[in-house]
Formats: sequence, C-alpha cells, structure tokens
Amino acid sequence: MELWQWALAALAALLVGISKTAVPGLGILAVAIFSLVFAPRESVGTVLLVLLAGDCFAVAAYRRQADWAQLLRLLPWAVVGIAAGALALGRLDERALRLLLGVILTALAVFQIIRRRRGTRADQSVPRSIGILAGVTAGFTTMVANAAGPIMTLYLLAMRLPKLTFLGTTAWYFFIVNLLKVPFGVASGAISATSLPISLALVPLAALGALLGRRLVTRIDQQTFEAIALWLTLVAGLRLLVV
Repeated sequence: MELWQWALAALAALLVGISKTAVPGLGILAVAIFSLVFAPRESVGTVLLVLLAGDCFAVAAYRRQADWAQLLRLLPWAVVGIAAGALALGRLDERALRLLLGVILTALAVFQIIRRRRGTRADQSVPRSIGILAGVTAGFTTMVANAAGPIMTLYLLAMRLPKLTFLGTTAWYFFIVNLLKVPFGVASGAISATSLPISLALVPLAALGALLGRRLVTRIDQQTFEAIALWLTLVAGLRLLVV
C-alpha cells in the first residue's frame, strides 16, 4: 500500500468508529472510501475486521440500550441473507450490485422522508414484511459489500427508536452479524494472511473514532440525529446510482 492508500484507509477507519457510536450514516461513506483503496474482495475481508472492532466499542458503550424485540425480529432473516451473500460472493457483477443497492436505498429513504413529513409516529404502521425484507437484504448486502448500514438505519428510523436505543440496537445487531460473517470471510479467502495485518493496523483508528463519537453523540438531539442519519443514507443511495 502507498501512503495515499494508508491515509484514506485511516480516515475510513476513523469514520467507522464515529458511525458506530454517534452518526450511523457515516458508515456507508467509510465503506465507499475503503472501496477506493482495496479491490472488492480484499475490501470485504479487510474492512470486516475493522467494522467488528468498531462494533466491540459500540457494544461496550451502549450494551444496555438495545431493543431486543427488534433484534430477535431481524437476526434470523439476516442469517438467511448472509448465507445467500456467501454463495453469491465473487459471482456478482459489482456495478449491478451497486445499482440494485442504490435503488433500494433511495426508494426506502424517500419513503421514510415522506413518512416523517406526514407525521407518522406509530411503528405498528410498518408491516412485518418490511422487517423480513430489511433482515434478508441487510444480511445479503453486508456479506457481499459491507453495506447493510443504510438499510438498518432506514428500518430503525421507521421504528422511531430513541437515539441511544437506536445506537444500542445497531451495535448489537452488527456485532452479531459481523461475527457470523468471519467464518464465511475466511472460507472465501476475503480474510487472509495479507488482509489481517492491514486490518489490525487500522483498529486503533476505529477505536479513536468510537471515543470521538461518544463525545459527539451527547451534543446531538433526537431530531437532528434522525435527520443526519436519513439524509446521509439518501446521499449514499443516490451516489451508488451514478457510480
């Protein structure tokens, strides 16, 4: 890796930490930056361990704030998506995957913006089938592109969770999901003797980002938190459509 690659990777790792403990929408930006540094297969394995490190810090910070009813609703379907993603890894055309993900994110973000403007407040208005779709899609996209963050952001925003409960739920969700992905990553060769030292070198940056995020989150009110997460997700979806 050249110096500019290390600089971008360090920035992305820092953003991973901040996204885990303060601003969820930054996670997709971090993944996008990593994609500039590594080839798709290398990116999946290298980034996975950095994400998992960020998850550990997030779980430590918000371990008591999770909504386990939401987690138990999502995780079984996420496992289905992970298994499908593991089978598809390396067989999918990257551009087609980006376009598909972009369409899904943009459509869901626009739906949530309309929903917020109409003042919908009860999570009962969200059909159970949306939870199944979110679980499977998040599991699939996290396995093939480490890009489930925006999908979970939109789903949990629709559930209208309080800020800290939102962060605690995503912390536990991604810790469990990313842990499940490790054996698949090793089996597919995405995690290797080449990627491991790079991942370990970036972990301290993710830890620093997580600490910065903990300080930042206390200064963001609920409404601003939701708006930032939603609009960053919409930008991510539109960006994927033009790549």
